[in-house]
Amino acid sequence: MPNRAVCVLNGDVSGTVYFDQKDNESPVVVTGEVRGLKKGSHGFHVHEFGDNTNGCTSAGAHFNPYKMDHGAPDSAIRHVGDLGNIEADADGAVAKVCIQDSKISLVGPNSIVGRTLVVHADPDDLGIGGHELSKSTGNAGARLACGVIGLAKI
Repeated sequence: MPNRAVCVLNGDVSGTVYFDQKDNESPVVVTGEVRGLKKGSHGFHVHEFGDNTNGCTSAGAHFNPYKMDHGAPDSAIRHVGDLGNIEADADGAVAKVCIQDSKISLVGPNSIVGRTLVVHADPDDLGIGGHELSKSTGNAGARLACGVIGLAKI
């Protein structure tokens, strides 16, 4: 049975992102768009808590149940919530999201349902930037927008 989740992003930028998983063993396909970004790459992560009571700050750190270092989405060593970067177009107005990821899930121990999706101000250096924050956050900067990931009607 397919599963679907959705996240409505609010903050300095906005957008809607969908998460589709064909079955419990399939990768999650992440699609949607984020509007209002500056041109370029922006870190894109699932954070541990679905708590936005203090804006995006209360979402906590990246979702990292296995206590790994931060990394690229295709790295063996990464947080479950590390989804890399999204790219805002030449006008900087819209970033189309199209990601397939095998670490996140909509069911089970790696479920992202009820957690927060965050769009960051700066590029994620994927854990290899050499900055003191590279191994924990990818040095992706401020949290521009966030939203809780919830189950969607199929």
